[in-house]
Amino acid sequence: MIQIDDAGGGSLVGGTVVGILRVESKEYMWDVIPIKYFTTPYFENKRYEDYTLSMIKKYIRTLNVDKNEPIEICQGYIFNKARTFLINNKYNVISTKISDPLQTLIETSFIDYCTQIGIPYDYLIYTKYPFHFHKMLRWVFADKKNRVKLCKTAWNSWKKYSNTQLHIHYDYIVTGNYTCLKCGKKINTPSKIKVIEFTTNKKQFIYLHENCRFSQ
Repeated sequence: MIQIDDAGGGSLVGGTVVGILRVESKEYMWDVIPIKYFTTPYFENKRYEDYTLSMIKKYIRTLNVDKNEPIEICQGYIFNKARTFLINNKYNVISTKISDPLQTLIETSFIDYCTQIGIPYDYLIYTKYPFHFHKMLRWVFADKKNRVKLCKTAWNSWKKYSNTQLHIHYDYIVTGNYTCLKCGKKINTPSKIKVIEFTTNKKQFIYLHENCRFSQ
């Protein structure tokens, strides 16, 4: 049996991972829909569907999938064209919610990808999967000038909050386990810290080393 699923479609940061697994042999392939397909005008024109279709065609060829082999494919919008292609070409398609073994594999692949683009692993685990929008927004705002290019900027939620006013003040922490969201290194305690404050659904706080440079 074949399973096809995605991971990261709900994360503000990063592209979206699309993966395929042949359950019996554990043959697994994955790749990323680039971030640009979630920016204007690509997102509005649903170009991510075309890119996903090209990925699925490649996977099907590489794994030499037989038309009688069951294919479980995620019901998500990213796969609209891929599902239609498979059905029209008489593959044995089952549109369903994907579970293990692929689910864990592909979520792990997405975390690996996110660490490659610079998000600290410990912060990814802190945000919990699927990655919490407002927590990921904190990471972006900690170095907005350089990190906005990693965001799905065609999202309405990004458009709503992208120009949120950021306020800087300083504080002093005595205890706790904090990581600087600018440089990614641990903030030792006790120490003076730089705090970036902003409001979305509630007040949000970004903690940086006192000397880590911040620019909006």
